[in-house]
Amino acid sequence: MNIRLIARLDVKLQHLIKGVQMEGWRKMGSPAERAKLYYQQGADELLYMDVVASLYERNNLSAIVREVAQQAFVPITVGGGVADLKSVKQLLDVGADKVAINTAATKNPDILREISDTYGSQATVLSIETKQLPQGGWEAMTDNGRNRTGRDVVAWAVEGARLGAGEILITSVDRDGTMRGMDLDLIAAVACEVDIPVIASGGAAGSKHVAEAVNSGATAVSIAKALHTDAITFSELREDLAELSIPVRAHKPEMESL
Repeated sequence: MNIRLIARLDVKLQHLIKGVQMEGWRKMGSPAERAKLYYQQGADELLYMDVVASLYERNNLSAIVREVAQQAFVPITVGGGVADLKSVKQLLDVGADKVAINTAATKNPDILREISDTYGSQATVLSIETKQLPQGGWEAMTDNGRNRTGRDVVAWAVEGARLGAGEILITSVDRDGTMRGMDLDLIAAVACEVDIPVIASGGAAGSKHVAEAVNSGATAVSIAKALHTDAITFSELREDLAELSIPVRAHKPEMESL
């Protein structure tokens, strides 16, 4: 099975942003134009996260998703502020293929079952922001890693899968934006306990880090800062990963500018 390479685009209002450990956000450009670039480079999927959705109590990415979905023909996942079936429908109607649920699920886990029953498990992603605990293990967080839930990450992932999530998105707050490598112990701990795909996020700077995550059990890896700073491209990633014997979709030549 080919590993999926995903471009993660964190959005604040109308700006693509990136920070370190989900703090100190810096503007990185246009979230629509960057998505089109990554599609041209050969991204398997796009992942949009509205980082201030909780402030406005709704996801504000509809216009961006609608624009990108008309020109980038790969699956699009959208997260942030998705709290009920109405908000899910709104995002799917403008072109999203999947929704990522975090805060709403920690408050009402049954929302995962409701979404899965209505739109299918393939459209239901449980997003878990994680922080490592001093005593060991990881705690699930919300609001960009600021609010504690008291939930053990591995147990929460298992429950999410049982409730109907089709994928688990694991974001290491500790590694986010550092480009120093991913939390391999975290990835392995979750992947060993669930039988659905695990998307690893946080800390990847290049093919070596992606390969390590895959060898730890991830079936997909999302990359943000390394892409936004042009430290790596999807074309380069595919070539490097193929040399490392990591199964990836064959690279397609860059398309003409959209």
